[in-house]
Amino acid sequence: MDMTKGRVFSPLFRFTVPLVLGNLFQLTYNAADSVIVGRFVGETALAAVGTATPLMNIGILLLNGMCMGASVLASVDYGAHDSRLLRRQLSTTLLAGMAFSVVFSLCMVLLSQPVLRLILVPDEVLPEATTYLRIVYAGLIFTFIYNFLANTLRALGDSKTPLYFLIASSLINIVSDVFFVAVLKWEVMGCAVATVLSQLLCCVFCLIYIKKRVPLLCFGKEWLIFDHTLLGKTVSYGSTSAMQQVCLQVGKLAIQAMVNTQGVGVIAAFTAVNKVDDYAYTPQQNIGHAMTTFIAQNEGAGQKDRVRKGFRAGLIIEVIYSVCLCVVIFILAERIMGLFVQDGDSQVTALGTSYLKLIAFMYILPGFTNGIQGFFRGVGDMKVTLYSTFMNMLGRCAAVYVMLMLLELPFRSLAWANMAGWVLMLLFEVPLLVKKLRTNTGAEN
Repeated sequence: MDMTKGRVFSPLFRFTVPLVLGNLFQLTYNAADSVIVGRFVGETALAAVGTATPLMNIGILLLNGMCMGASVLASVDYGAHDSRLLRRQLSTTLLAGMAFSVVFSLCMVLLSQPVLRLILVPDEVLPEATTYLRIVYAGLIFTFIYNFLANTLRALGDSKTPLYFLIASSLINIVSDVFFVAVLKWEVMGCAVATVLSQLLCCVFCLIYIKKRVPLLCFGKEWLIFDHTLLGKTVSYGSTSAMQQVCLQVGKLAIQAMVNTQGVGVIAAFTAVNKVDDYAYTPQQNIGHAMTTFIAQNEGAGQKDRVRKGFRAGLIIEVIYSVCLCVVIFILAERIMGLFVQDGDSQVTALGTSYLKLIAFMYILPGFTNGIQGFFRGVGDMKVTLYSTFMNMLGRCAAVYVMLMLLELPFRSLAWANMAGWVLMLLFEVPLLVKKLRTNTGAEN
């Protein structure tokens, strides 16, 4: 999809919808781990998956951040119609990313248990959490390859194809989860195996599709070209985006460590509401990513006016989604929590419901922050997204420490901690946004 001409709102919306649906399906198979172990195995297994998830996400989002950053460069090359540079950019990113993911996987397989101990995982949860984490990290190479290919397709304006692969992968993961956990009784290990299997198949589907249907990406031997002159810029964009993702997860890891001191019941409730939060935030992030692609293509084509129009249209979509989200979460909070627990587990349900009913009214804030970050990524200013994410997590972690550890406020105070992080993030981003928009307008005039 060439977004450098024609209407603004319509192509942006059409590009956003498959992104949202695709990531919702991805979250579905991630959440399936928690739902299935919570209902078929029990509270301790749910806590094990929950404590391992932030560490798992650090690896996944580190690689995805690298792919996302490199895809911005691919969008600019595509918008500028420079196919030679596009090919060399993509082949360099693929080779460097594969090498990094293999080394990172080996390190984390060896260090899984020490790192889990570092975040104060209870002894009764540690063995299952370690097993889950090691298996997921062993399959991290498949996660990288899929994310690279999917981000490349999106950089070229194709957000539908990755959606189809994620739907298939999600269904495979859910069926595999039930089979390994409920039938074979593999418990937490079964969830991890199902996750790796679904990522592997998703990767294979994407490779087959590109070979048959996307001649632009059929480089042949050119996939083996490693251009060290492009590596520096690729690493600059990719590492900044990756650091942003890792910063977010390290903050979550610090919060998880504080929650881990509150007992298995609280850990289980926190695991469940984190899954719900992921569902809530992901479409907002996807809208921001769609804005990034739109803005990057038009930035490459020199269409400054369309950059501003795309940003405004993206914010409108963010607000509409956030209002709808607030209504749904508030009304269905108790029923949503019921999905994660066995019948009669009233403590986990009550804790999670109180949190969700409060945070539902705050979801508008990350809608704005994600829209602003989408703008800065699109114009190539990756450092703003990194610094603003750091401000967010700094404020959130400090608020959790004060509210949960010092003042010993109830579980729902974690929602106020989230709000503190988002407010601090906006205070940092908005002045820079206003300055950037004025600069762009002045440059065009």
